[in-house]
Amino acid sequence: MKRNAPGKVYLVGAGPGAADLLTLRAARVLADADVVFHDALVHPDVLAVASRAERIAVGKRCGKHSTAQRFINKRLVDAAAKHRVVVRLKGGDPMLFGRAQEELDALRAAGIDVEVVPGVTAALAAAADLGVSLTRRGLSRSVVFVTPRVGDGEQPNDWAATVARADTAVIYMGAGEAAAISAALLARGKPSSLPVAVVENASLPESRRWLTTLGALPGLADEAFRGPVLLLLGEVFAGAGREADEAYRRRA
Repeated sequence: MKRNAPGKVYLVGAGPGAADLLTLRAARVLADADVVFHDALVHPDVLAVASRAERIAVGKRCGKHSTAQRFINKRLVDAAAKHRVVVRLKGGDPMLFGRAQEELDALRAAGIDVEVVPGVTAALAAAADLGVSLTRRGLSRSVVFVTPRVGDGEQPNDWAATVARADTAVIYMGAGEAAAISAALLARGKPSSLPVAVVENASLPESRRWLTTLGALPGLADEAFRGPVLLLLGEVFAGAGREADEAYRRRA
């Protein structure tokens, strides 16, 4: 039944995977939600927090069928006409590689009240899993988050130039393009010996980690990944093998 006044839409950060890394605000909103539109990679334990809500998958995942963004926008607007609390649940933080601005613009244009609930982005969870700080006094004073992915109809971006200028870089959605990433950064003058840490399923018990170098990065194509993967590059990861083992033992 249609409501007299539109409900409110929350763009909620699901965090990197582990349900206990949700913010208190995110957990409260999910528990109160009537309907949740969620990304493909949101962990089932996080979805379970929305125990009373209808849950609808609208995820975008490379190489698989995904819901068109304009259709997601329309579904959010339509849902707000029927429900008091509508949640758009996005992996990590909504405002980082989450296409949040398109949804914010559509909701505001329709006169829908909207609020963003931040989440822990995967880069921070991966650094925690590795036991390695993304910044370090005297070694890393700049960190960039980039993606080489370009959507249909979008102009290419010079992500490699951004990475080349930074002390530490985290590459999202790049595991499938490891060879191209290696070639692009070597061409920009990065050394083949540059340490690279690879983290799959950051924050979860099934997290897996690899330590390699920029020159050997194309070998990543031989790995069969089962979850979201981050590439972390920089001299801060030179000792990541030992530190990751120690961090894992402490957590276990």
